[in-house]
Amino acid sequence: MYETTTRLIRVSVEPAFEEDESSPGESHYFWSYTVEIENLSKETVQLRSRYWQITDASGQVQEVRGHGVVGEEPVLGPGDSFRYTGGAPLGTSSGIMVGCYQMESASGEMFNVDVPAFSLDSPYILQILN
Repeated sequence: MYETTTRLIRVSVEPAFEEDESSPGESHYFWSYTVEIENLSKETVQLRSRYWQITDASGQVQEVRGHGVVGEEPVLGPGDSFRYTGGAPLGTSSGIMVGCYQMESASGEMFNVDVPAFSLDSPYILQILN
């Protein structure tokens, strides 16, 4: 589990390699990741947009931007949380994702909440130990 807190908004991520949706012989690897966003602050916030930077094992970077997450722009009151699952395909057997959510406070202030960098590792990774 990967976790970070920005401005009392905690973001936790749990990635999982999806064997059934992957085809290593065709250089297609797929991960799901479950994100939980928890509002530990005393103000109501709304998730407005997302930004992801996905880097595969060969160093290729893909950027993804969009409104909300999984078709929603959840409103989180004090103590509320929101959980969703997304997916990430790669052409290599490993990679890393990092990003942020743009949030809006009840007063209309926009601010970014970090998503921790998390590793996308498959059982097909060739590991070399010194």
